[in-house]
Amino acid sequence: MRLDPELPLPTYARIGDAGLDLSAAHDAVLTAGGGRALVATGFAVAIPEGHAGFIQPRSGLALKHGVTCLNTPGLIDSGYRGELKVLLVNTDPTEDFEVRRGERIAQLVVQRVEHVVLEVVEDFEHLGGSARGLGGFGHTGR
Repeated sequence: MRLDPELPLPTYARIGDAGLDLSAAHDAVLTAGGGRALVATGFAVAIPEGHAGFIQPRSGLALKHGVTCLNTPGLIDSGYRGELKVLLVNTDPTEDFEVRRGERIAQLVVQRVEHVVLEVVEDFEHLGGSARGLGGFGHTGR
C-alpha cells in the first residue's frame, strides 16, 4: 500500500538482485558516533504467509559513510500490516550523516521461512552428533 504517493515503490535495481531498494519518506540527521533514527519508507506490505521480510543495509552507505541498520536483519513477519520503517545508525566517529527524503536507505529481502516443532531432550547426546559439536564463537580460529 502506497502511503506517500510522491515516493517510488520499492524496486530491484537490477535483474537478479535479491533486495528491493527502500527509500526514506522524510529527512533525518544521524549524528556522528552512534546517532540513530527510525526512518519511515512511505509504504506497507502484506508478506505472504510462510515468508518473512528482512531489512538489510545498503553496502554503499556502510562503506562510504558508516551508515548501517541496527537490529539487522530487521524481521518483518507475514502478519504485520503497518508502515515499513528502517532503524539507521551512523558509526562514523566524526561526520554526521543527513538522510534525504527519497534517498535509498536499505533493502528488503523476502524469503520463505519454515516453522519447526521443538522437542525437548535431556542431554547433548540426544541432539545428535556433528563434526562441529559444541564449538562456538571463534572455535575455528581468529
